[in-house]
Amino acid sequence: MKLVSWNVNGLRACLNKGFMEAFTAFDADIFCVQETKMQQGQAELDLKGYEEYWNSAVKKGYSGTAVFTKQKPLSVNYGIDIEEHDQEGRVITVEYENFFLVNVYTPNSKRELLRLDYRMQWENDFRAYILNLEKTKPVVICGDLNVAHQEIDIKNPKSNRRNAGFTDEEREKMTAFLASGFIDSFRTLHPDEKDAYSWWSYMGNARARNTGWRIDYFILSRRLRENLKSAAIHPDIMGSDHCPVSVEIDV
Repeated sequence: MKLVSWNVNGLRACLNKGFMEAFTAFDADIFCVQETKMQQGQAELDLKGYEEYWNSAVKKGYSGTAVFTKQKPLSVNYGIDIEEHDQEGRVITVEYENFFLVNVYTPNSKRELLRLDYRMQWENDFRAYILNLEKTKPVVICGDLNVAHQEIDIKNPKSNRRNAGFTDEEREKMTAFLASGFIDSFRTLHPDEKDAYSWWSYMGNARARNTGWRIDYFILSRRLRENLKSAAIHPDIMGSDHCPVSVEIDV
């Protein structure tokens, strides 16, 4: 089963920059997008053969997630059942026979770390939500987690130490999350691969110079380790300031 995740930074804009070509080429069983910045029906999407599930923010043109899946899920849940967190369209959970898939767009701590306290609360509540799912069956989490976990996951670790997405607090939350029974699929299969990034600033020709961050992930329940066949990042696919990431899992 092939799964793809992509923060498209505005799906309507990405549709004009090759989204459908990439979508068709991947031919994924499940394709998850973050930062849709739209409501379902605001753009023409030819997704023949796919079920569509959308979670849009209350605020128009902001945040939002969507899941496109060839196999109809057993159930679909929007948000994490906490009103404070469920206004921004950040989570969709789709249940299949052998696993849950959770598509997430984690809140950014913002400049000056204005939202770091909120982010810490989100991290605690999201992990509790995932651990509750895990009691029933394994979980696959994908999306823009807005954190570069280790120094290898960012081009300039020293100069970014207190910037949103690379604070000690955010990185420690990721460490704690993984320690509670999960694996980072890419690092599991590519533990030492350097210069592997999924996001680049639009400033300073960052993408051409590969001055990037790895902040897009597939996180799997540890018990799915033997089912994980591949994990990849696709920096050659343009259309957003992020590139897609993918895994193949035998489920």
